[in-house]
Amino acid sequence: MLAKRIIPCLDIRAQRVVKGVQFDAVQDVEDPVHLAKRYNDEGADELVFYDITASYEERRLFTELLQAVASEIFIPLTVGGGINALADFDRVLKSGADKVSVNSGAIKDPALILHSAKKYGDQCVVLSMDVKRVDGRFTVFAKGGRENTGIDAIAWAKRGQQNGAGELVINSIDTDGVKRGFDLELLEAISAEVSIPIIASGGAGCIADFVKLFQSVPGVDAGLAASIFHFQQVSIADIKNTLFAQGIPIRR
Repeated sequence: MLAKRIIPCLDIRAQRVVKGVQFDAVQDVEDPVHLAKRYNDEGADELVFYDITASYEERRLFTELLQAVASEIFIPLTVGGGINALADFDRVLKSGADKVSVNSGAIKDPALILHSAKKYGDQCVVLSMDVKRVDGRFTVFAKGGRENTGIDAIAWAKRGQQNGAGELVINSIDTDGVKRGFDLELLEAISAEVSIPIIASGGAGCIADFVKLFQSVPGVDAGLAASIFHFQQVSIADIKNTLFAQGIPIRR
């Protein structure tokens, strides 16, 4: 079994790290460069950088801020927000990203995943999915969770894999910021249908939530969280020590 990863997430708005609940009630947190350096030093396995309003505002991602963040860390960096064309992949990769996360851009043009995987390799292409239950069905949302696409999430995950995505980030809008645990039902449903790595996002509130995630859904490869790390409610080291003690393989 591959080692599980613990990944902090920087949600960026107006060039600051912010955090909300269920993609709403957003509050200011910290300077992204300072926070990125802290996570690098604390033993995070990777870091995710999302410019969360780029797609909604129909603008380019904050490239200079990305470069500043990348210069402070030595762990893999996944970057998303406003990725709509191969030129966006190129610009973000040249600014320090190791992987590029595409969400709304892939919904507008599913061939974007196919073309980017062919050009940069599937290991570089991450399909990020914002998912919410609508009438009992897992449904994909776009533009930072603002727009209901009507797309079935499980079918979209399968199509992303078929088109060449090397990894999935599953963001549960229902559990985002609630701190009552990851959306295990959603993660189980998607992991049963795909074979590429899955990063679970949304709902982490304590160390036990990470243990339950990896024990309940073995197909999940990483746990992503934001506020519990930002506000130092849980340390990355304590999560890893607990997972190790439970016999769950982690990177130390």
